Amino acid sequence: MKETGADATGIRLFSFGFKHGMAEADMVLDVRFLPNPYWVPELSGGTGRDPAVAAYVLANPAADEFFSRLLPLLIWLIPRYLAEGKRAFTLAVGCTGGQHRSVAVVEKIAAELRQVGMSAAVVHRDLGENGREAAVDGGRRPVAMQSTERT
Repeated sequence: MKETGADATGIRLFSFGFKHGMAEADMVLDVRFLPNPYWVPELSGGTGRDPAVAAYVLANPAADEFFSRLLPLLIWLIPRYLAEGKRAFTLAVGCTGGQHRSVAVVEKIAAELRQVGMSAAVVHRDLGENGREAAVDGGRRPVAMQSTERT
């Protein structure tokens, strides 16, 4: 698997679905407290990369509070991990199936980190062709790297 975007900074953001297996990372976050688009018929077939799905997930007070606490922590923490000699810092964000909430949250984190000059490689483990592909190895290895790195 070719990785893009992480070599220069060592930051990796990883979305996954708990039902496909746990992810290995330096930090794992569970975002199943956010509203689930799976239960909304017009959103269920989409992914967290779709604007309507992302808006549904992110446009509520719980998401606002979550990001207001998380982003300053990451901005403070990541450089310290890397300064201690870690080659990379990996943050995994999980939801039930790895299609909606975790994807939207990882995309938002990546965008916010870019705003402060920190680029990251993004992996959506449980997204594949048409946004729906089961992970291999019981969900313990990424299926494909989908970078959102912008140059």
